[in-house]
Amino acid sequence: MVFLFFFGISTSWAQGRYVPGDVVPEPYLKVFGHERFFKISAISEPLKTLMDSCSMRQKDPVSWDDLRYLQVLHRDADGNAIIGELVCNVLISKDLMEIFKALFEAGYPIERMRLIDHYGCDDEASMFDNNTSCFNQRPITAGGRISKHSYGLAIDINPKYNPYYKLKYDKAIVKPEASTDYLDRSADFPYKIAKGDLCYRLFKQHGFQWGGDWLSGKDYQHFEK
Repeated sequence: MVFLFFFGISTSWAQGRYVPGDVVPEPYLKVFGHERFFKISAISEPLKTLMDSCSMRQKDPVSWDDLRYLQVLHRDADGNAIIGELVCNVLISKDLMEIFKALFEAGYPIERMRLIDHYGCDDEASMFDNNTSCFNQRPITAGGRISKHSYGLAIDINPKYNPYYKLKYDKAIVKPEASTDYLDRSADFPYKIAKGDLCYRLFKQHGFQWGGDWLSGKDYQHFEK
């Protein structure tokens, strides 16, 4: 334990006491590596309690068995290593694990990654907080059709800086509503997803579509499979 304190690692970290949202000390990563933070697991009973009647509003179109809980590491724009979490469909769980591991190792910035249930499943609040999320049973933004998020087959990354935009009946719809400044995709700003960047390339390599490529409206935060 003296060895761990020499490297600036507390006893709580040495015993593995960490939760999503925590910043992982760099000395810990140097000693123990980052692989242990990347995990895929079934939906636990406490997690079911958190999600029930929130992100999981009904057991259709997916069941608990169709979903997986992912824990990953991501780096913010300041380079901090942060424990992230999300729930997704089992069909894309390995894809997302490989993608986020590659993004972390490359230092690609993702500011926040917490379950949308911590935002009361309020998509606007989650997006405004620049929170990356996946599973949430809800309709699509500009219509009543069910969203791919309801299946856990879509993910929104750094949504505050990569907004949704659509012109409907001559009225502009922007989500999150406070992100109009980031509709100028020629501008340079933190957490921007650009066509051809690492995030784009990795998701495309794994068979995902990017909302930034859509013709009838743009959803720069959105990848789906």
